[in-house]
Amino acid sequence: MKQTPGKKLRVALLGCGVVGSQVIRLMREQADDLAARVGAPLELAGVAVRRPGRARDVDVDPELITTDAEALVTRDDVDIVVEVIGGIEPARSLILAAMNSGKSVVTANKALLAEDGATIHRAARDNSVDLYFEAAVAGAIPLIRPLRESLAGDHVHRVLGIVNGTTNYILDKMDSSGASFSDALEEAQALGYAEADPTADVEGFDAAAKAAILAGIAFHSRVTAADVHREGITEITATDVASAKAMGYVIKLLAICARSEDGRSFGVRVHPAMIPRTHPLAGVREAYNAVFVEAESAGQLMFYGAGAGGAPTASAVLGDIVAVARNRLAGTRGPEESTYADLTVHPVGETVTRYHVSLDVADKPGVLARVADMFAKQDVSIQTVRQEGLGADAQLVLVTHRASDAALSATIDGLRELDIVRDVVSVMRVEGEDAS
Repeated sequence: MKQTPGKKLRVALLGCGVVGSQVIRLMREQADDLAARVGAPLELAGVAVRRPGRARDVDVDPELITTDAEALVTRDDVDIVVEVIGGIEPARSLILAAMNSGKSVVTANKALLAEDGATIHRAARDNSVDLYFEAAVAGAIPLIRPLRESLAGDHVHRVLGIVNGTTNYILDKMDSSGASFSDALEEAQALGYAEADPTADVEGFDAAAKAAILAGIAFHSRVTAADVHREGITEITATDVASAKAMGYVIKLLAICARSEDGRSFGVRVHPAMIPRTHPLAGVREAYNAVFVEAESAGQLMFYGAGAGGAPTASAVLGDIVAVARNRLAGTRGPEESTYADLTVHPVGETVTRYHVSLDVADKPGVLARVADMFAKQDVSIQTVRQEGLGADAQLVLVTHRASDAALSATIDGLRELDIVRDVVSVMRVEGEDAS
């Protein structure tokens, strides 16, 4: 729908929490600049909240506050709906109602897009409105638009990234100070980087939703969170971190989206992994995010910045609002969902990488030979072996050459049955060496 020249573009905001309040602040402080960039003034039409009387980080005209979100998003005088309430419902119903009423939508809702993005994208297409979601992945970092627009003429091979600031902060503190997981988590919570219930972050659910979105865009195929192999960081110990450091590695929770060698499928996974300290992602500290993209023609690209927080995320939201507003003034639309490739997501068992395996073994002659034989039975080649400790405290630490996840899993199952192996202390993938 092309807008009349000189007409204000009115924005309805769903949610006025950490991000929503910053969106309001930026719209006020940058009103003149935003109007110049868009070609028309942006005006806040209303703010839907659950608790109108709650204290907020920004002053809002009481006349703009409403608890009737559906009435707000379907009003005739609203042009753009911004959804920052999160979760699946009522966000999905409100977004669909907005689109069915001809409103373009800007959302930061990674969970919804990863679970039911197909429905949302279809509604945008059917109603000829925009759907922009830069803030759904990696906060302020411009990532979605480069992937779906700037690299639209290229062939993306792999996306490798740190997309959760909470877990990166925890692992960074474990690496820099030798802290345990529980101590590092407690510090993250005290600083506001982790929620009182950190499950979504430390178990990898947040990163998995983002990985699904990134894979769908990179490989032009539909991906949901259910397609993502997910492992968290709760089992990472100070010993694991120290062992990685001794070998010149650092442990990060990575989101990895990679095409198969034949290009017919791709894998999407989130799990902790060791990466060389020479890799660009190894230097990403504290709560920052970074995503490493490998494309056929563009080569290696890295996107780095604040991956969360009210102001950084609001910056991404405002960028989307400007883009959507310009499109409405011009009577055009932005890019639609691209799923033409329709590639399959292969199981994690087909993933090929290297592994770091730590075993608690008996102090007997022939232990190494029997362990090596178990690896050989599954055709998993050992690159390096070292022993840590002596006598009853002996541990074998092995690093493999590249092998499939299925072969490594079978090897670990076999090792657990050996009487000389008291415990499989840890198994961790080793990534990023071809980009070091």
